[in-house]
Amino acid sequence: MYKAKITVVLRPSILDVQGKAVQHAVHSLGYDSVDQIRIGKFVEVMINAPDEETARREVKEICQKILANPVMENFEFTLEKVSA
Repeated sequence: MYKAKITVVLRPSILDVQGKAVQHAVHSLGYDSVDQIRIGKFVEVMINAPDEETARREVKEICQKILANPVMENFEFTLEKVSA
């Protein structure tokens, strides 16, 4: 059993409207030192694969097909073996 921790964020060239709104709110609270906020999503997936290579390949496919929009978003993930 493997646990994938996946982070999906908008590509740097895409305007992050939600991030800008949160940044504005943070500044209105007086945190002027905050330079930039980007909003993304975090997904945790438990996958029962026979080995790490298979788990890594399947998680990458899931990210490419379902979790991230390849036109607008980048993704990265870490994988760790956990006991079943």
